[in-house]
Amino acid sequence: MTTQGESVSARSTAPTHSSDGPSSGRPPCAQVPEPSPVGPLVDALVELRETVKATRFALPLPSAERAAGVAKSMVDQLDDYLLPRLDRLDAPLLVVVGGSTGAGKSTLVNSLIRTPVSPAGVLRPTTRAPVLVCHPADMPWFSQGRVLPSLARTSGPSADPRSLQVVSAHALTPGLAFLDAPDIDSVVDANRRLAGQLLAAADLWLFVTTAARYADAVPWEMLRTARNRGTAVALLLDRVPGGGAVDEIGPHLTSMLEEHELGGVPLFVLPETRLDSQGLLSEAQVAPLRDWFTRLAHSAEDRAAVIRQTVGGAIDALTGEIAVLSAAAEDQLAAARVLREAVRGAYRSATDSVEKGIHDGALLRGEVLARWQELVGTGDIMRALQARVGKARDRIVAAVTGRPAPGARFQEAIGSGLAVLLKGAATDAADNAGAAWRAHPAGAALLDAAPGLTRPSDDLDERIARLVRDWQRSVLDLVRTEAGDKRMIARASAYAVNATGLLVMVSVFTATAFIPTGAEIAVAGGTTVAAQKVLEAIFGDQAVRSLAERARHDLDDRVKALFDEQAGRFHNALEGAGVDEDVAARLHGVSGTVHTARTAGLDVAR
Repeated sequence: MTTQGESVSARSTAPTHSSDGPSSGRPPCAQVPEPSPVGPLVDALVELRETVKATRFALPLPSAERAAGVAKSMVDQLDDYLLPRLDRLDAPLLVVVGGSTGAGKSTLVNSLIRTPVSPAGVLRPTTRAPVLVCHPADMPWFSQGRVLPSLARTSGPSADPRSLQVVSAHALTPGLAFLDAPDIDSVVDANRRLAGQLLAAADLWLFVTTAARYADAVPWEMLRTARNRGTAVALLLDRVPGGGAVDEIGPHLTSMLEEHELGGVPLFVLPETRLDSQGLLSEAQVAPLRDWFTRLAHSAEDRAAVIRQTVGGAIDALTGEIAVLSAAAEDQLAAARVLREAVRGAYRSATDSVEKGIHDGALLRGEVLARWQELVGTGDIMRALQARVGKARDRIVAAVTGRPAPGARFQEAIGSGLAVLLKGAATDAADNAGAAWRAHPAGAALLDAAPGLTRPSDDLDERIARLVRDWQRSVLDLVRTEAGDKRMIARASAYAVNATGLLVMVSVFTATAFIPTGAEIAVAGGTTVAAQKVLEAIFGDQAVRSLAERARHDLDDRVKALFDEQAGRFHNALEGAGVDEDVAARLHGVSGTVHTARTAGLDVAR
């Protein structure tokens, strides 16, 4: 490594000057642009931009936060650099001067144009708002806002980090501009983010570091980013002390560059020195760097090579960024599937629990059993089935005692028991589904927005009562339909139909799928067996079994519909989050389009 500003590069990829190109000083942007050969590539990138901008990662997963940041960076780079650059491949070359705090970036820019336009000093951060310096002939390109359109243009200093001060300097060669960026390791978060955005908008990075800080982690992280993007880079090692320090630093820096696959970048060295009265480096010190940039500005071929390298690298890097977005989109779908399955599992268990409670005779206990015994003990059910007994006697009994007939009490007891079973299962399902969601980061966020999901809906009692009423009515309708055969009409009065309906309901709640014969029911003596015989005599053995099966299936269907409604609250919350099931496929598709257009477009543009 040499000192005093000499250019050093063992395998320099710095463009060499050529006699071709606009060396007369006429600004390239003043030339009449020819029809762009990269139209299909621009169209593909616009489609990519719109796809990425519209992509949402609705569920707060670990990958979603990173993907959202990557998506924003992609849109920014497309807007700030790729689309404007491809629209005007002959536009002035933009060199972004970036680096660590206190590396001397502003001093360097001021020294290159021999005018203090960018503030420099000991106060950190010094550069709060970026400053862009270009030749007066190139002012229209940079002031109209095509490059970095999100930054408001100003003609004077500004403390607003979202502004861009555009300054003209005759000392600069036309076709070349410098942008003094905030510190990449600034203590201000907004400055660091802006520095990254500006570097992503560069045709070429001029990375400035110092002899004291060249091995810091942050600069090398940024240099790795440049390498991965294929961005053209030049490196300036500033404030190198005398006394042989450069000979000590040189081999170490060179080995670090090679280790990071950056061994061929142009490298410049500036010694530690006093500044003049304007705070500028001497002409002799900046001459090697200024001469290198002047040759680059004068050579259309070399400028085009830099642009192709950076544009091509930036487009290629989009492939990896799209992969990040696609993976995050797949994570969203996977999380949605997990959450849906948790809800299905909870309500499937609830359905199974109810089916077990219905079929194993558990409901035929307690109040239901007492009412059944009361019903068969009075002999009413036998009389109702054996003959046409008028309803007048039952109305008189009910009026005198103030109580409904035993059949009505039995039917009410069955309904109450069924309602308790359903509400308990629905409550457990909501609690279990909520617990599963709470254990998942996406589910927990959804529950925070809708805490009522962890308990049944407010109208559950009403829904259950309607379900029970409708089902009991449907059982009577089944019996009535079965008795509609003319040969049975005489033996199946309306009162007998009601009694038969009660027996069918009892049949539904037994494991044998027929009239209960268990120990608990047997206490009623032989009444149920006799009733069964009468039913068989009226309807036939197979018809009675069919009635019970149909009633059971009808109840199962109604229970499933009820629980589907309750589960639907969870599903609606998930759907409301807006998980896009097709975004990964769209990203893959547009990525392929960009890759095809990139290969053809940049080759044609050579």
